Amino acid sequence: MKIAIQGTLGSYHHQAAIEFFTNQNLDLNKLDSFSKVAKSIHTEESEFGIMAIENSIAGTLLPNYRLITRYNLKIVGEVYLPIHHQFMVHPEADWESITEVHSHPMALLQCDKFLEKNSHFKIFESSDTASTAKLIADKNLKNIGAIASKLSAEIYGLKILQPDIQNIYKNSTRFFVLKKNASAPDSFSKVSLKFSTSHEKGALVNVLNEISNLDINMKKIQSVPIVDEPWQYAFHVDLELDFDRKLELLLERIRPKTTSLEILGCYQNAVDPIVDVKAYPTSLETIN
Repeated sequence: MKIAIQGTLGSYHHQAAIEFFTNQNLDLNKLDSFSKVAKSIHTEESEFGIMAIENSIAGTLLPNYRLITRYNLKIVGEVYLPIHHQFMVHPEADWESITEVHSHPMALLQCDKFLEKNSHFKIFESSDTASTAKLIADKNLKNIGAIASKLSAEIYGLKILQPDIQNIYKNSTRFFVLKKNASAPDSFSKVSLKFSTSHEKGALVNVLNEISNLDINMKKIQSVPIVDEPWQYAFHVDLELDFDRKLELLLERIRPKTTSLEILGCYQNAVDPIVDVKAYPTSLETIN
């Protein structure tokens, strides 16, 4: 079973794959962009793919919704992964030897308070968090620090100089598990729909009212521009269902009220572990 991920071993996409495909041998197809991940699933080079779709701090990755549509992919699962950034170096390096810090732009942004406190470091962007950790190990670099996951430090034998350097401790990323062809499973508790409506007054509200009338909990709604139709938008919604029959009822009611309607996936609702954790500090100042 080959699984496409963005990034290399030790990346957060790698962690999400481990989390979802528990106790399975993972044959990872490590790619350097989300578009290559989507194409790999579409061409069936990879059976599954892992793709980040939103972060609790940075928000939604809109281009990834477009990739799902462009390559006609189906959502078969989701993973919520707490993001804990570690500052790691070569095992023989120390604070005094580090002159540069490398990481993915999003990780650098989420750790900017740490970087401000260590303003003597030169900052460099990399393609993903784990790639710099691998580079430090491969090239025996003792002047570069990486911001990456604990898994990266373990895989590449690096030393963590300071753990959990993210600005906000409650930082989580949601990932979709994607497949080319997938029918609805026998049992599911969540569904992702994509639809569009006319620009008539109340068109969107009419659809949302039908969702409410069936006592369906809408976890998310996201508007995404339709590329070939300026100022036209599609809406992506994630809905929690307490029984499968509700989906059939909902589709019957909203189809006449939409100009397009598509099921992107039916899957089991995952739980974000950071939501229920009360003991987490909320910021870097609290944990230093």
